[in-house]
Amino acid sequence: MRGLARSVTRGRKRRVAVGTVMAEFRALGLAPWLAEQARQVGLSRPTPVQAACIPPVLQGECSPAPGPVPGPVLTAAHGPRPCASPAGRDCLGCAKTGSGKTAAFVLPVLQVLSEDPYGIFCLVLTPTRELAYQIAEQFRVLGKPLGLKDCVVVGGLDMVAQALELSRKPHVVIATPGRLADHLRSSNTFSLKKLKFLVLDEADRLLEQGCADFTADLEVILEAVPARRQTLLFSATLTDTLNELKSLAANRPFFWEAVSEVRTVDELDQRYLLVPEAVKDAYLVHLVQTFQDEHEDWSIIIFTKTCKDCQVLNMILRKYNFPSIALHSMMKQRQRFAALAKFKSSIFKILIATDVAARGLDIPTVQVVINHNTPGLPKIYIHRVGRTARAGRKGIAITLVTQYDIHLVHAIEEEIKLKLQEFSVEERFVLDIVTQVNVTRRECEIELEGMDFDEKKEINKRKQMILEGKDPDLEAKRKAELAKIKKKNKQCREKIQQTLQNKKQLQLKRKLQKKMERRNKLHAKEEK
Repeated sequence: MRGLARSVTRGRKRRVAVGTVMAEFRALGLAPWLAEQARQVGLSRPTPVQAACIPPVLQGECSPAPGPVPGPVLTAAHGPRPCASPAGRDCLGCAKTGSGKTAAFVLPVLQVLSEDPYGIFCLVLTPTRELAYQIAEQFRVLGKPLGLKDCVVVGGLDMVAQALELSRKPHVVIATPGRLADHLRSSNTFSLKKLKFLVLDEADRLLEQGCADFTADLEVILEAVPARRQTLLFSATLTDTLNELKSLAANRPFFWEAVSEVRTVDELDQRYLLVPEAVKDAYLVHLVQTFQDEHEDWSIIIFTKTCKDCQVLNMILRKYNFPSIALHSMMKQRQRFAALAKFKSSIFKILIATDVAARGLDIPTVQVVINHNTPGLPKIYIHRVGRTARAGRKGIAITLVTQYDIHLVHAIEEEIKLKLQEFSVEERFVLDIVTQVNVTRRECEIELEGMDFDEKKEINKRKQMILEGKDPDLEAKRKAELAKIKKKNKQCREKIQQTLQNKKQLQLKRKLQKKMERRNKLHAKEEK
């Protein structure tokens, strides 16, 4: 009887917990079926960013904008823009990594879609291919009761197959800007003119201008989408561009930023390890060995600066029989997906990656993040270390700092408003392996040169030029001519400098000769 009573009590508690979760999500304005779906996928209660952003997206009011919408995303070229939607407001959400930002836009989009389903209803833009597939997965899981049709449009895959999928009018399109812009330029088999939602995930990266500038592609996309729409922007780092967009937007968008003294999550233990540049790899091998010995089930992500470093480090760790796999932009897209899938399923416990894996990726098993290089920008650091300690779990991030990186660490500490603590290691163990690791690195570099890794990079550059409508041979010729002109200019400058120097030396020599002559004359007079 006691066992039966305990079972009944447990059942009641479970029903109460389920009812509480349902009630909390329904209080945000979500339909019962969507609240139930959220509970089934493990969303126990709305996170702060979800609780703050979902109601305005669903129920907010907005007034027509009197003038052009400012900022890099919504340029004046698109003319005056009226209210996004009579039912909801534009939204800009800024919260820490791992705080549930993806669900904050997926849930309201699915709610509105269920009321009036058609395609293409929503477009989500992301900076990386891997993140695009992760967002698509969330849409599929949460939108299963709707029979949701989605389409992922990213580079590195067959454009014809993607064009066919787009022509079938999926409900949601998740894309990287470059590939979607290519489709809009080259085909007219689909239209974005009935679009209801435009979502920019990792908005700070999409809007920043630099080596990988999305501005030209975003302009093409924004020409294709309607002015009357809801625009949702989410990011973990609030940049000057996003601040400007927030302050200048005329249609009173809803803005929410997580209030916190520290820019990273409390569960994250952040450390630095001061190492000489020449023996950095030995320290890395020792760290990996230590974590593998102490915690076999832990997964580790190691971030590197370049594709070549990423490949070399993977080869080094493989030589020492560590279960590692690489992920970088020089790999074919199918290889990238396969590498990520193997890491997620714990076939490989160590992922060595460039910053293509720094944003948005949610892998619950990751307990350790190691920065092989100190990031040049604090926001890159925030996104890298955000791959661990997600959704309330604990994690540790260790940054290898060389004698040349002290100023970068100070910049990071100032941005995250937290002092990094030193991570201690037994240096005698590192000294035991330093020579062996350095020799292994040189062997791996020689092996990589034999694999034509740099040649592949050149081939990729040529492909990119062709996609941009440039002639690689003509560009190479121009580059060579420019180098020749620069060389001539340098030689000319050197010649002028040499002439001036010779002139100065000659003048100095003449002065000395005259001085000597005067002195000789004086001596001659004195002798007389």
